Amino acid sequence: MNQTSLPSPVRNAIEITVYLLLIAAIVVWCFRIVAPFIPFLLWGTIIAIAVYSPFLALRRALGERNKLAVLIFVLLGLGIIVLPTWMFAGSLIDSAQQFRGNLESGQFDIAPPGENVKDWPLIGERVYEQWSDAAANFEDWLEEHNEQVKDLVEAGLSKAVGIGAAVLQFVLATLIAGAMLANDESTKAMIKRIVARLVGARADEFLDLTTATVRSVTIGVLGIAFIQALLGGIGMVAVGVPAAGVWALLVLLLAIAQVPLLVVFLPIIAYVFSTDQSTTVAVVFAIWSIAVSFADAALKPMLLGRGVDAPMIVILLGAIGGMLLSGIIGLFLGAVVLALGYKLLQAWLDSDGEAGAEPTS
Repeated sequence: MNQTSLPSPVRNAIEITVYLLLIAAIVVWCFRIVAPFIPFLLWGTIIAIAVYSPFLALRRALGERNKLAVLIFVLLGLGIIVLPTWMFAGSLIDSAQQFRGNLESGQFDIAPPGENVKDWPLIGERVYEQWSDAAANFEDWLEEHNEQVKDLVEAGLSKAVGIGAAVLQFVLATLIAGAMLANDESTKAMIKRIVARLVGARADEFLDLTTATVRSVTIGVLGIAFIQALLGGIGMVAVGVPAAGVWALLVLLLAIAQVPLLVVFLPIIAYVFSTDQSTTVAVVFAIWSIAVSFADAALKPMLLGRGVDAPMIVILLGAIGGMLLSGIIGLFLGAVVLALGYKLLQAWLDSDGEAGAEPTS
């Protein structure tokens, strides 16, 4: 019996389809394996890019001793992440223990509100009433508002767990960044080869743009957030706000997340006005706090997009849009992607103009 053979084009098409399916299966499988580690790899890459220039300066200062420079970088990075978190957690634990001890001993005293609390817009009367009830008998007030306090505590615990997960993510990302810096030449060569395969001769241009964008967002977002937290903390210490360091850390986190800082400063301003501070001091603190809250509006145009071959508005829109889409990491990814998209659009428009131009006789 003769065996019917398939025509050559059909056989080739089947073979190509099988190969493509196998490649697709391997790619999908590999992606699913590494998917849990992608956030850590992205953050590690961002950190490595952001600190690469200072790292090179440190390595030169140490006589090109690469391992020592990496060790110092990792220890500094972990110190910057872990120490504030440890202080923040310690402060919360101490406050909770003191709160519980005072409740058990019946010595929990809340100072009654000042009469000027009634003058607060919209909420003055309500705040004065609840504050007075809590100051008169806190145990009864707590029992009366048990459900609201329980919901508030649960929300606080949920946020604390989220902060803990974020800290762990940054610790692992710092270690990954350290590994990248320890092998910086081979890492750069590999990334350059991958980008060259994707975009060809413009690999260096796109890599320079990506690096400059990450560093710009680092300075324009993280740098500004640090400045706002520092200035806000100085103001709170000056007027004697309790746990000023904790509030300053909260300001830093909210500033990085691009949340309006008035969410923190308005209650603190209200507290300062309700204390025995003079009206002049309270007004000065209010002006200072509002100025710190809106400082990013003045600083971002000067720092964001600096040194990047793309308009500042492109970097700003990419950072904000990326954050809304992907959280804090989107600040960097959004800015990089939109900057690259802008360059691709620019290249396409330029090539279209060249292709459409006809030689004149």
